Amino acid sequence: MTTEPTSSTNLAAVGNAADFWDVAGVVQELAQIRHNWRQTNTHHAEYGVESFPSRVRMAKVMDELCGALFPLRLGPDFVRLHNENVFVTQTLQIALSRLHAQLRLELTYTLEPSDGQAIDDGATRIVLALSHQLPEIRRLLDIDIEAAFSGDPSARSLDEVLICYPGLLAIIHHRLAHTLHLEGAPLIARIISEISHSRTGIDIHPGAQVGRGFFIDHGTGVVIGETAIIGDNVRLYQGVTLGAKNFPVGDTGMLIKAIPRHPIIENDVVIYAGATILGRVTVGTGSEIGGNVWLTHDVPPFSRVFQAREQNLVISPQNN
Repeated sequence: MTTEPTSSTNLAAVGNAADFWDVAGVVQELAQIRHNWRQTNTHHAEYGVESFPSRVRMAKVMDELCGALFPLRLGPDFVRLHNENVFVTQTLQIALSRLHAQLRLELTYTLEPSDGQAIDDGATRIVLALSHQLPEIRRLLDIDIEAAFSGDPSARSLDEVLICYPGLLAIIHHRLAHTLHLEGAPLIARIISEISHSRTGIDIHPGAQVGRGFFIDHGTGVVIGETAIIGDNVRLYQGVTLGAKNFPVGDTGMLIKAIPRHPIIENDVVIYAGATILGRVTVGTGSEIGGNVWLTHDVPPFSRVFQAREQNLVISPQNN
């Protein structure tokens, strides 16, 4: 038995044949399904009727904002001390203009689509709010970088931490996304968090509140839920989950949204690899949660929890 080799002519013939496939029935049925969905789900805005905020464009905006925040380390290789301010100025102008365009697409569905002025004003307000907070975000990130350098004996420099550590990249994205989330752009904020998730393997909902000096070591598989609250100087290792224990259902049978359902982690807590903490529980200041612990209850301050065993830390006088 002989097999005829595939040639460019044969491939072209296949392509031409595809032009004649009868898909009219499929197209009509899909159109009817979309029509039925829109009639049934009138309470849901369907993003994309006019256009959809672009994940590709937002990824570019995030690269530009990261470069503007850390021009010598996360900017392009032509940036030097003598042209640093010029680069930051031009980059912010471009990034904020692109962000404004994406915000307009989101606000089209939260405001009256016909009210173009309100949409423009809303997008402008959010962009200005973010731009004015960039210096404070940079200050917070400097503290996060110091925490990573101090907490990891393998870190040789602050530059290495910022350039190489996925945890820092995730935190940069989160601090920007959280600001946008609070300012009224939850979809854009969620797109940013998912860009970070795909790049780092770290999933932080933009609604989560994160204090100063936050360090995620290694990071892959970390999950932090929407209503989690994390204090200052907290360190997480890979595979940690700060999740919800249950999901209350309303009278209509739908999940009740945005209720506090994730953990509160107080200051100076360390949570080791693979630990899972679920529900609106509080882990007290100065506690350590061991690897692979499954925790669904409050932990008092200065506790050590390893598997099923819990004990209070002994605080020596010199530590007070």
